[in-house]
Amino acid sequence: MSESYDIPLLRFGTAYDSLTKSELCDCRDGTILATVSQANAGLITRDLSRVSDLTTNAFTHPIGELLERFPVAADAFLNASLPLGASATQSPEAYLNVLSASCGLPQSLCRANMQKIAHVLKTMPQVLRGLSRAIDLDVIDCGMIEQDGVALSYLRSADVLGAILPNNSPGVNNLWLPATALKYPVALKPGRQDPWTPMRLIQALIHAGVSPSAFGYYPAGHDAAQRIMEGAGRALIFGDVKTVSRYANNPAVSVHGPGYSKVIVGEDMVDDIDTVTQVIVDSIVRNGGRSCINASTIIVPRHADEIAESVAQRLVEHRPRPLEDDDATLAGFMSAPMGESIDAAIDDALLTPGASDVTARFRDADRLETLEGLTYLHPTLIRCEKLDHPLARTEYMFPFASLVELSPEQSFDWIGPTLAATILTEDKGLKRKAMACADIARLNLGALATSSVEWDQPHEGNLFEFLYHRRAIQGSL
Repeated sequence: MSESYDIPLLRFGTAYDSLTKSELCDCRDGTILATVSQANAGLITRDLSRVSDLTTNAFTHPIGELLERFPVAADAFLNASLPLGASATQSPEAYLNVLSASCGLPQSLCRANMQKIAHVLKTMPQVLRGLSRAIDLDVIDCGMIEQDGVALSYLRSADVLGAILPNNSPGVNNLWLPATALKYPVALKPGRQDPWTPMRLIQALIHAGVSPSAFGYYPAGHDAAQRIMEGAGRALIFGDVKTVSRYANNPAVSVHGPGYSKVIVGEDMVDDIDTVTQVIVDSIVRNGGRSCINASTIIVPRHADEIAESVAQRLVEHRPRPLEDDDATLAGFMSAPMGESIDAAIDDALLTPGASDVTARFRDADRLETLEGLTYLHPTLIRCEKLDHPLARTEYMFPFASLVELSPEQSFDWIGPTLAATILTEDKGLKRKAMACADIARLNLGALATSSVEWDQPHEGNLFEFLYHRRAIQGSL
């Protein structure tokens, strides 16, 4: 991997080469992959203060015509060599190579995420139909429509959507993409390890005919990124509890923190060990366990030890492999200390009675392993006999889950905030109880992994309702 890129800022139509740059390196051997221009707080503040002037001509076409460009962008994202910097272009394979090298995500999972993103681009009309509850989106162009005999008017809630993006998975970019389809300029602060994906998406959309003035792209440090949160009228933020807690009560910020996602098995399904095992393993392992919708707690009413052993034997089949291996399913940590600290935290928690690492019985290696310069943690399943054990409701950024025994009816009072929950049952009464549980944001009913997502359903908050608010209106235009 010899080519190194020079990545600029994008200032709503103008590429900008900053004097301050940061080197992005291969997380295996330190090879420099790119020098990335860094935005300072003053530059971001200036741009956001005049964003309405910079983006005046960003969306001059009707929304129907704009949506026709998204499948074109999907094809470009998957197949085209796209601009990256003043003179360089990046092929799809080069993108996959550097994304994998900087994030520690196997190329197989990078490719799968690439397909997920392209699917959202291709199906954007259906995505918006779901998010808007099938209103006529001409209301965005006209300001007012009549639908089913009712006058509808929607008003923009801000001039720009800011997003502080994470490093854990490129697929998270699907959460800001509908904003462009909804005629919203975006100011994106990419994750430090993944400047590639948002830039490639921007260039794919520009290739398809979306105006460059729709996009701000600001790699930045923490203080400068804070200016995006302060200057954008609406913002998305991703991070751990500490990062996102300060915005929990801010209605202008859509918070995406830990998912604490769960699988709850009903009495009617718990004897079908094979089906239960398959759903649980898929929920834990998909996308390398890096997503907030990966299950971190499993709840069964009976057979806890038997199910734990069945799941553990399947989990240990997933082993660290080189990033280029097509069979690789585990992601390496971008820094060794991160993996080491998680491993130590789990071992420390296991000193508290009432829990055991079931996967340790079937692994032929330690949980922590180094391969080709990357630190990995083997998939881990903890059998918690006590509901108050410190590992019973814990989430880590690798395939990790605890398994507890509790009746489904009691589960809904115990689970706490849960981004995605699979209720593995055909019992209509239990399904209704799950639907009434306010702690669950996404609900999968039946043999669906927690990581099964339809993008026309709100992932965590409804982006349409976040960006546009309905107003009462009478009379005619």
